[in-house]
Amino acid sequence: MDEIDPAAREVLSKLDQWADGFFRLLPNIAVALVVLLLFVLLSRVVRRLALRAGHRRGRENLGEVGGSLLSWTVRIVGLMLAVTIVAPSITPADLLSGLGIGSVAVGFAFKDILQNLLAGILILIRQPFEIGDQIVSGGHEGTVEKIETRATLIRTYDGRRVVIPNSDIYTDAVIVNTAFAQRRTEHDVMIGSDSDWAEAVRLMVKATAGCEGVAADPAPEALPWEIGESGNIIKLRWWTDSRRASVVHVNARVIHAVYIALTEAGIELPYPKQVVIFAGEGAGNPLAPPQQD
Repeated sequence: MDEIDPAAREVLSKLDQWADGFFRLLPNIAVALVVLLLFVLLSRVVRRLALRAGHRRGRENLGEVGGSLLSWTVRIVGLMLAVTIVAPSITPADLLSGLGIGSVAVGFAFKDILQNLLAGILILIRQPFEIGDQIVSGGHEGTVEKIETRATLIRTYDGRRVVIPNSDIYTDAVIVNTAFAQRRTEHDVMIGSDSDWAEAVRLMVKATAGCEGVAADPAPEALPWEIGESGNIIKLRWWTDSRRASVVHVNARVIHAVYIALTEAGIELPYPKQVVIFAGEGAGNPLAPPQQD
């Protein structure tokens, strides 16, 4: 028992010192909690102001992301200030130094996440496309639903959602099909070798111009393009609204109208032809099977 008593006294002494230190720090802890609470409230105000600013400028996504970043920045500053109040021996320089070392470690650990975050912020600032635009990226095509800090969400035309990392979008080529109000579509039409090129061109342009959804300016055009083996090719071009639904439906109307116009005028629409020659039998034919005695 005599050997245990000194150790027990040492433990009790340590506990007493800790309790005494804790009670001495209670005022500092209370002040630190109040300061931290004020900074949390301030972060919410800052976030709301950023959201309102983004909404007024029609850039809600940028306001949301910017508000979140500013909110977390204010909270981190408040936390650092609270730590210096609780432990006056810790200076802001010490916290910044530790934060710098920690940032490097976090950067290596979450490299991909931070890369996507930075790419998302740059996309929101530069606005190469907006929500509602129809884009093609990495073999995926669809309508942009949301631009987040980590990824961009698009809805494909067959009703599926694709999540594309922002770093892929920012570093790879992206086709924005709705960047402009109009979009050109073209189709190759083959006519017979003996058909009248000029008449075919006239009929195709007239039929195309009469279709609903085809733009009058620029006007449709048909260009003699190629002399093929099975017939002559005319390239037909027309402009429509850049939305995919308009492009697809107008394309169907144009193809149908051109087909009717050409067939009613007696212009041949040939199909690819292939001539197959069957070798005849006989001794003079090298391909004939050998004669049996």
